[in-house]
Amino acid sequence: MKTSWLTAQELATLLQVSIKTVRRAYRNGEIPMVRFRHMVRFDLAKVQRAMERNGRSRVLRLNSKSESAERDRRPGPAARPAKRPRSVRRGLV
Repeated sequence: MKTSWLTAQELATLLQVSIKTVRRAYRNGEIPMVRFRHMVRFDLAKVQRAMERNGRSRVLRLNSKSESAERDRRPGPAARPAKRPRSVRRGLV
């Protein structure tokens, strides 16, 4: 099977996202890419599989964050850090 390699711009157009989103995703390791010298290329099938896999894990991660955010929404007085006096420089105390 022949693989067609896409540029970041072509991938962004196919996925209907901005090129910045594509670049951020491959820099964060969310989508696979291959470097040919200084050029970055993508295989659409591998990218789609990775997005499906990341989407499921991202949904699970976001759901767990929202549940913990509801629990931690109103911290009690003991959970709040003590305020520093303004006259004291940070790093010297």
